[in-house]
Amino acid sequence: MPLAVIDLAFDPTLRLGQIGVRWETLGIGGAILLALVVAAVVAGRTPESGGATPRLAHDDCPRLRRDDLLFIVLGALPGAVIAGRLGYVVIHLDFYSANTGSILDPGQGSLELSLGLLGGVLSGAYVARLLDAPVGRWLHVATVPLFLAIAAAELARVLGGSGQGAPSDLPWSMAYTGPGPWGSLAPAIPAHPAQVYEAIAALVAVAVVALVIAVGGFRARDGSAFFVALAVWAVGRAIVSASWRDQSLIGPLPAGGIVALGVALVATITVGAIAIPGRRGPAERSDDPATPLWPDPQARPRF
Repeated sequence: MPLAVIDLAFDPTLRLGQIGVRWETLGIGGAILLALVVAAVVAGRTPESGGATPRLAHDDCPRLRRDDLLFIVLGALPGAVIAGRLGYVVIHLDFYSANTGSILDPGQGSLELSLGLLGGVLSGAYVARLLDAPVGRWLHVATVPLFLAIAAAELARVLGGSGQGAPSDLPWSMAYTGPGPWGSLAPAIPAHPAQVYEAIAALVAVAVVALVIAVGGFRARDGSAFFVALAVWAVGRAIVSASWRDQSLIGPLPAGGIVALGVALVATITVGAIAIPGRRGPAERSDDPATPLWPDPQARPRF
């Protein structure tokens, strides 16, 4: 058996007397909380309409409402759960076709991340439209916090031994030799740190968006930055899937990698649709100062 250069033998549980909490759980929870805080800060500095112009940089210009963030996040949860569960069922169709009663059993199986993310965007966007909030601008605000949270959550999985890939003798392969319990089967066998690879894919997506913004791109804040990041991340996830323990379905890609490529395709098509000249999303407000903003964001009571 090859020896892993990275040998992890720590206790994956934080113990406070009779109470035990897994470090992985704390890490994922912290990543979500940090993403919400960063999104709220960015939202408070983002004009509700228009571009990056001096007129809209004025203190009197309405900014995105931070109380809307809570409703949009809550609205994203049903779509993320339903689509994520659907994706997981599709990936493990052999099992669920023989055990249909387990499809709705939350104690069996899990959620598929890439399709769940897309479903969350759809239901969150629907709630934003109900609030008459600018969907594109909220997607723009969510881009960096969301994909940083994905990267942090994937790294947190290292603390619980979850998401280990196929056995490997590469110098950076990882093995868990502590008592555990760990989140992957046969944790002591050196394997690809697939969860780290996925974190890197999310960071690459953030870096691509940051680079485009640095050279003057995404000034319209119409959501195209989000879908560019989603496409980059999904392609990276598909590449990483070749190192998973799942059975290959097409070439080196398992079913999860194929789903990720499908999400990347949807994101790419959406970027193209947003770029169509003259397009204006139904929830976007006019940039023309002569056009009244309706309904008045200051007239709607705050939560």
